[in-house]
Amino acid sequence: MSHANQNEHPNITLKDLKPFYGSFQAVYPVNSIFKARSITAIIGPSGCGKSTVLRCINRMHEVVPGARVEGQVLLGDQDVYSHTIKPQAVRRRIGMVFQQPNPLRQLSIFENVAVGLRLDGMSKADVNVRVEESLRSAALWDEVKDKLNHSGLALSGGQQQRLCIARAIALRPSVLLFDEPCSALDPISTLKIEELLVELKQQFTIVIVTHNMQQAARISDHTLVFLVERINDVHRGVLVEEGETSQIFTSPQDERTTDYISGRVG
Repeated sequence: MSHANQNEHPNITLKDLKPFYGSFQAVYPVNSIFKARSITAIIGPSGCGKSTVLRCINRMHEVVPGARVEGQVLLGDQDVYSHTIKPQAVRRRIGMVFQQPNPLRQLSIFENVAVGLRLDGMSKADVNVRVEESLRSAALWDEVKDKLNHSGLALSGGQQQRLCIARAIALRPSVLLFDEPCSALDPISTLKIEELLVELKQQFTIVIVTHNMQQAARISDHTLVFLVERINDVHRGVLVEEGETSQIFTSPQDERTTDYISGRVG
């Protein structure tokens, strides 16, 4: 998969995306475009397929035994599910930060960020520069610059999550995916992460799954609303509405969105 140059900020396009677990189709076909250099939020109740759709974007879904995907995910004009593209190459271009901070246990703060760069064969001098750049971009450098050799696990939860963001940034992906990145954090740490994401959208295409509707309203430019629909006694996730975030939260076009946002359902 060709690497983006620094000026390339591709859109992500989902075309008839259908995630399966075995023979069960978990979500009705999804068609959407996530714009470059913006934050797209995916909201909806538990079980509606938010995280499943997110994991399809960088081919993490297929890691689940029996899981597969039909349809297309385009990064710019490249289909990430093309037979000519390795999943690892996709995940380099499309980084992911998970719900629970997951610093690599045996590694120092520095090595947590450097590990992927070393695997790439980057020189020691370049690694040093990139690690500092990445920690600065993740708004963490000033807090850890004097303890880079300490364990990543010695950091607070919010700092650990920013360390994971630095690790993702270090590989210079085009896209960053966030799966409920603040759900395990306190309000002050959450605010720091939100401020960071708003800054990072200048460099990356960002997609965030969140249970927190206020968070989506605060930081995203575009919002997708997923709900669970029961048809023929089968429950599946369905994209019921998408639009500019301000429109979704102030004048939703679908009654189901109104019901969800007002707390009547979900």
